[in-house]
Amino acid sequence: MKSYRKELWFNVPVRRGFINITDQVEQCLKESGVSEGLILVNAMHITASIFINDDEPGLHQDYEKWLENLAPHEPISGYQHNRTGEDNGDAHLKRQIMGREVVVAITDGKLDFGPWEQIFYGEFDGRRKKRVLVKIIGE
Repeated sequence: MKSYRKELWFNVPVRRGFINITDQVEQCLKESGVSEGLILVNAMHITASIFINDDEPGLHQDYEKWLENLAPHEPISGYQHNRTGEDNGDAHLKRQIMGREVVVAITDGKLDFGPWEQIFYGEFDGRRKKRVLVKIIGE
């Protein structure tokens, strides 16, 4: 069995954003030489997320609105976490909703996706460098 590990780094210049990372993950798969197995992609920071969905701008705007309704950034005094001097209590909750990781099957050397599926990095407290782990195991 083969094993491959790589870190992808992102620095989103604004507080929130979504980045399609499917191409980078596919490049990792190519580098790994694995043709049958599993790929794990996970955010290595507690205010960022990895998720799978459609790459459609309207959907991303809907996510923004929905997440802000569920966990609004302001007032920052509304979060116990922010009493530590932080202002990102909402980002922790948004990450919890959107998820930490995805696992995708690898079949015939390709990500075994359903129609329209893409992998995204979700940033909820940007403006600094954060990493994503890609771990691949298989034959």
